[in-house]
Amino acid sequence: MEKNLEFPDLLRLIDERSTAFRAVVAAAPGLDAQVPTCPGWTLFDLVKHLGGGDRFWAAIVGAGSADAPPAEAVAARAALEVPQEREALLAWLDASTQLLLGALRAAGPESGCWTWWPASQSPQTAGGTARHRVQETAVHTYDAQLAGGAPQPLPVALALDGVEEFLFTVCATPSAWPHKPTAFDFHAAEGRSWRLTVDGNGARITRIPAPTAATGEDSDAAGASVHGTASELVLYLYDRIQADSLHVDGDAGLLDLLRAWEPEEK
Repeated sequence: MEKNLEFPDLLRLIDERSTAFRAVVAAAPGLDAQVPTCPGWTLFDLVKHLGGGDRFWAAIVGAGSADAPPAEAVAARAALEVPQEREALLAWLDASTQLLLGALRAAGPESGCWTWWPASQSPQTAGGTARHRVQETAVHTYDAQLAGGAPQPLPVALALDGVEEFLFTVCATPSAWPHKPTAFDFHAAEGRSWRLTVDGNGARITRIPAPTAATGEDSDAAGASVHGTASELVLYLYDRIQADSLHVDGDAGLLDLLRAWEPEEK
């Protein structure tokens, strides 16, 4: 069974993706470039969002276990002001990322902290936060690249971890599925697969064996099966690309139900 990325790997990937993000911004013709995957946002808005998020989560991790984010962090994010000039803005973003990485290193992966996913399959820890921030940073790097006209696939190891992280954090819930019980399978071309089962007990995720040429896939086991590269799966889950960019077996309409579902508790 494949292991999740280790904590040092998560910290390295946050730093690497933030560096890649800053390189895109540095090379862009202007900060007013529109971001197609974030309607109404410019590249400047995207920088502000990512850096503000780094600072917000740094404060949360630093506060330790809590029932809510620190009031000071919430207020600071609401009143966030950032440099307008590109070089200073990029330096601010770098400093924001380093604040987050410093807080994560100081806390260690098992340290508890508030998160917005208490009822999910992801832990409320600094390690869980790092795992999620890797994906936030990676997807927003893709957004920035798209704004610059040269989007790149997410790195494979990061994307493989990202499919599971999204399913564990965003999809898992004890809230009852309001439709006929079913399952969704997600198959990464790199050889890893997951099943999202939804019924009256909520949504839960398990790893499953990847189909092979010898074993094939039991088409009756899942209501819908989604096939793509790990990068494509992550970008689909984050609503950056549409289902028609992937291969779907079974009832594709179930994916619309899953997309529209808003559980009462996550």
